[in-house]
Amino acid sequence: MNERLYFNGINGATGDYDLPPMSPEQLASVIEGESLDEGLLNELQRRREAHLRIMEGESPLDLAQAGWGVVFAAGDERVPAIKEALGELLSLRREQAGERYRELEYRPGESKNKFLVRYGAGPGAVDPSVVPYYLLIVGDPEVIPYRFQSQLDVQYAVGRIHFDTPEEYARYARSVVAAETGGLALRRRAVFFGVRTPGDQATLLSADHLVKPLAEWAAVERPDWEVQPVLADEATKARLGEVLGGAEPPALLFTAGHGMGFPNGDPRQLPHQGALLCQDWPGPGRHRGPIPEEFYFSADDVADDAHLPQGMAFFFACYGAGTPKMDEFSRRAFRGRRREIAPRPFLARLPRRLLAHPRGGMLAVIGHVERAWGYSFMWEGGQEQLSTFKSTLLRLLQGEPVGYAMEYFNDRYAEIATDLNVLLEALDWGEPVDERELVGKWTANNDARAYIIVGDPAARLPLGGERV
Repeated sequence: MNERLYFNGINGATGDYDLPPMSPEQLASVIEGESLDEGLLNELQRRREAHLRIMEGESPLDLAQAGWGVVFAAGDERVPAIKEALGELLSLRREQAGERYRELEYRPGESKNKFLVRYGAGPGAVDPSVVPYYLLIVGDPEVIPYRFQSQLDVQYAVGRIHFDTPEEYARYARSVVAAETGGLALRRRAVFFGVRTPGDQATLLSADHLVKPLAEWAAVERPDWEVQPVLADEATKARLGEVLGGAEPPALLFTAGHGMGFPNGDPRQLPHQGALLCQDWPGPGRHRGPIPEEFYFSADDVADDAHLPQGMAFFFACYGAGTPKMDEFSRRAFRGRRREIAPRPFLARLPRRLLAHPRGGMLAVIGHVERAWGYSFMWEGGQEQLSTFKSTLLRLLQGEPVGYAMEYFNDRYAEIATDLNVLLEALDWGEPVDERELVGKWTANNDARAYIIVGDPAARLPLGGERV
């Protein structure tokens, strides 16, 4: 094979790709030696076979049936102040969910299974009378790990928030409550923002085969929405600033491009990791050295007087939602051990800023923890595979809860993970495996498992009437 694979993500300290382009053979050699957690694999297999979600007869669209719960870290001295700051939101959810409102605790080092067993739940379809379907994790991923979140998300609709101050928690709570009780009706406007940098195969791929076709599909599928594509030369940092803070921000923003990455210990890592690299970047070979802030959009670019909608955003970008402490790429790639890529796991600063803005912020941001894999929306033979994105976006455009909308990604993860395991087992037995199929399954699996919701999973777009 002569084809080379190009990955999303730019190293802001060097200006190079976060992962260098490689051939399918090279990536296949990295994948060899990988394995999937047996317990998680069994659960994914059950989900694939039974399409597990909430138990039959309970509606995920009604919190009185689906339930809503909040998960705090046991022993965290900050919890009382945070709980007080979230008071408005907790009161609203308690009123909506009734007897199926729960306040739960995560104990240090606890697995998802032990957590559920302690509350009387186990594998299988969610029984919201025991543990609610919608679960909001409140806390630092260093205290409540990303791994626990991703495992819990196989069955449940899970989101997370973490802010530095009680005031930020209070701002977010006020935004959600105002969106649901204040008579807010957002204009039905969606912006699809796609960077397309000449010479950069990753953004050429995402612009042409993800953003552009999704925008075209949304315009046809939902004629009651105004759909605006912002592509290629238009997709600048200044234009994104107008979209996010202008006079008429969209109810839904979808972006695709490189997310900024920085080495462990770099002073820009915590504030700027996951920031969105825009069309201002000249591309590979045209810019040498560290990436200047003028090329990317970060939390620092969201001014205090910006006008943000109480809408939602979907960032297809490396580290767009967060960063783990340890590299999840491959143990074999680093000679049998994972390396530290950050001093600690953390939520990206940009979505946190958008949710806790002083003037009221967004309700949720969907994004990646770790890398985003461009080949995840392409399949064998170079065919676009956009049904998961379309199904999720359709639910959001219909005003359904973001956690429920993301179930399509969970289904995709379950299907691909079980298929990938068959190939990995064949490798272990020395059986021949098609390298292109292995690479496709592996990249798609890594992509599907990495999505998280920053925000309340029960939040939904507060939509106005039909577009005139």
